[in-house]
Amino acid sequence: MKRAIGVILAVLVLDQVSKWLIPGIFEPGRRMIEVTPFFNIVEVWNPGVSFGLGASFGPWVLTGLAVVIAIALSVWMTRATGLLRIALALLVGGAIGNVIDRVRFGAVYDFLDLHAFGYHWPAFNVADSAITIGAAMMLFDSLFPKRESPKK
Repeated sequence: MKRAIGVILAVLVLDQVSKWLIPGIFEPGRRMIEVTPFFNIVEVWNPGVSFGLGASFGPWVLTGLAVVIAIALSVWMTRATGLLRIALALLVGGAIGNVIDRVRFGAVYDFLDLHAFGYHWPAFNVADSAITIGAAMMLFDSLFPKRESPKK
């Protein structure tokens, strides 16, 4: 369980520190910095959830829902083991990171922008990355469950 709590804290620290540092790199009036031909740093305030969906519900409904989900995942995390526990910790850390933004600003600060062949993936942040990686790990864990060794 200590490792899972460490993962949650690491996600929270990386997320909040990045959201504190990134705004300071922009010159006044500039909202995008091209880093590579396929990656930019941008400033986007997302009042909704993925792809801006649910923005009409307002920040407090989305915040309440995220808190309830984080609590449920935390309870599940206490009962899980191995890879699933770490996956749930990533989800919880990411959810809490975005909840902090909604409480502080009424929207989530996104700044990572990947694009290729004229297509831009919606801007995201460290918390969103943790949620995505955690969900992928959960999928992997469910598709490839650890087999128990035969009893002797």
